Amino acid sequence: MNLRAVHAIYRFEMARTGRTIWQSIVSPVLSTSLYFVVFGAAIGSRITEIEGISYGAFIVPGLIMLMLLTQSTMNASFGIYFPRFTGTIYELLSAPVSSFEIALGYVGAAATKSIVLGLIILATSYLFVPLHILHPFWMLTFLVLTAVTFSLLGFIIGIWADGFEKLQVVPLLIITPLTFLGGTFYSTHVLPPFWQTVTLFNPVVYLISGFRWSFFEIADVSPAISAAMTALFLGLCLAIIWWIFKTGYRLKN
Repeated sequence: MNLRAVHAIYRFEMARTGRTIWQSIVSPVLSTSLYFVVFGAAIGSRITEIEGISYGAFIVPGLIMLMLLTQSTMNASFGIYFPRFTGTIYELLSAPVSSFEIALGYVGAAATKSIVLGLIILATSYLFVPLHILHPFWMLTFLVLTAVTFSLLGFIIGIWADGFEKLQVVPLLIITPLTFLGGTFYSTHVLPPFWQTVTLFNPVVYLISGFRWSFFEIADVSPAISAAMTALFLGLCLAIIWWIFKTGYRLKN
């Protein structure tokens, strides 16, 4: 493996974060902090507890996951789209760098940014609510797996998109609504039986449920199923990226 090439791509993408730190780091943290304030004050005063957990603490995993999904996707999609837009992608394709190494550099950087953001928001949440993580190992596992999986999805979107508008379609019009409907601010157990069944077709439910279980040992679906669904989505994204580089889809024309 050409580790120097991977490191060069990784460092370039991480340096871009440093140049846009207000947009990349500060803005998502402030936005999530506002969710704590607004929902904690507006809804937390009416819903004191959910399954024995204070409402303010209950929404922490959902808010972290909301940020993680959107930021992972957007970071990776913009990261690979701009080389295509400017034409510098051809330098990478003609260099002695494999498709796996290219994807590893871009996806690794996007996932790293999202994981750092998630940890910052987790630390920030302690300023608003008392919080205790029952399974720190599984919390980090779900955090890393989700960041990598949706960074891979963002990488696919960045190659598929042929304009700036398409870059925004999936994160804003698909992922964000699915996250809000996936139990970010509530437990799906409070829904009528029919809608509980419908939510099982929302893949984000499994991500939020597994992540919340690592905090409080409460979940809408089995943690094992959540982990399996995350791994399945990860494998699907890897297969699509392999096909893209094998066929040259949107890269060689």
